[in-house]
Amino acid sequence: MRLPEPRGPLTRALCDDLATGTLSPATAELAERTAAAATDPLLDEDLQLALAVCYELHYRGFDGVDETWEWDPELLRVRAHLERAHTAGLRALVGEPEVTGEPVDQQLGTLIAADDGPSLSRYMARSGSLEQWREFLTLRSVYHLKEADPHTFALPRLSGRTKAAMVEIQADEYGGGSAERMHSELFAGMMRDLDLDAGYGALWDDAPAVAFASVNTMSLFGLHRRWRGAALGHLACVEMTSSEPSRRYSSGLRRLGYGGPTTVFYDEHVEADAVHEQIAAVDMCGSLVTGEPQLAADVLFGAACSLAMDGLAARHLLGEWEAGRSGLRGRVALAA
Repeated sequence: MRLPEPRGPLTRALCDDLATGTLSPATAELAERTAAAATDPLLDEDLQLALAVCYELHYRGFDGVDETWEWDPELLRVRAHLERAHTAGLRALVGEPEVTGEPVDQQLGTLIAADDGPSLSRYMARSGSLEQWREFLTLRSVYHLKEADPHTFALPRLSGRTKAAMVEIQADEYGGGSAERMHSELFAGMMRDLDLDAGYGALWDDAPAVAFASVNTMSLFGLHRRWRGAALGHLACVEMTSSEPSRRYSSGLRRLGYGGPTTVFYDEHVEADAVHEQIAAVDMCGSLVTGEPQLAADVLFGAACSLAMDGLAARHLLGEWEAGRSGLRGRVALAA
C-alpha cells in the first residue's frame, strides 16, 4: 500500500518523514498544534488521515516505509497528541453514558434503542443509485477491507469466558478458516462487482475524514489495554445493530439487479450477526463486566461511539447527496 496523498501540512510532513526515515522535530510540534487547534477533530481531514497513517503501521504498513516505525517512540508521541484530540472529540459527541444496575446486555439494548441517527441503510435500500452505492462502498472500504482486525487487537487483553466469546465471533469474521469466506474478501468481491478498485487502501485518497474517524476509533480502542472495555462495547454494538441494516443493503443491491454473488457480504451478516448478538452482549460483555465491574462505563462508551460514528457517516453522505454533491473527496457533483 502506498502512502496517501496529504490533506494538509501535518499529513504532508508526516508522510515525508516516514518516506525519508527521519522524524523531524517540526513534525512533532505540528502534530501538537494541529491537535490543539482542531475545533472538530473527528471531521478534520488532516488530523484524521495523520492518525490513520500512524495506526496503519500496526496493520499492513506502507510501501517503502521501514517497518521499525511501528514502535518508534517519537512517532508514538506524535500519535498520542492526535489520540487525545480524537478522544476529546468522541467525549464531546457521545458524553458519558449512564451506568445502571441492570445487566450490561440490557444496558446495551437500551442504549441502542435510544439511538435516533439517520438510517443510511433505508435510503440505500429504497433510493440509492449505482453511483451512490459506489461512493458508499468507497467510504466503507477503509474499514471493511480490514474487517475484524481493529477489534482483534483486544484479544490478548482478555481472559476466560470473555476471550472465548470474542474468539467465537472473530472466527466467523475471518471465514471460519476459509480465506475466501473472510468478510474482508467478501467485501472486496462486492467492490469488484461494482467496478471499484478492491486493492487494500486503494481508495484512501477518495474517502472523507469521517471514514477514517470511524476506523481510528476502533484502532484506538483495540490498541490500548486501557480501552479494552470500549473495544468490546463497540464490537457488541456492531453485532447487535447490523443484521437488519444488512438485510436492507442486500435488498438495495438486488433492486439494482445484483444477485447473490454480490450480496453475499450482506447476506452473511444477516445470518451471522443475528447469532453473534447474544454472544457479544451476554457472553463477551456480560462476563467482562462481571469480572471487572469498573469497565461497565467503558463498554457503554464504546457502544455509544459505534452508534455515533455510523450517524456521522450517514449524515455526511445523505447531506452531500441531498445537496447534489459527491460524498467523496475531489469528485464531480451527483444528481440529488
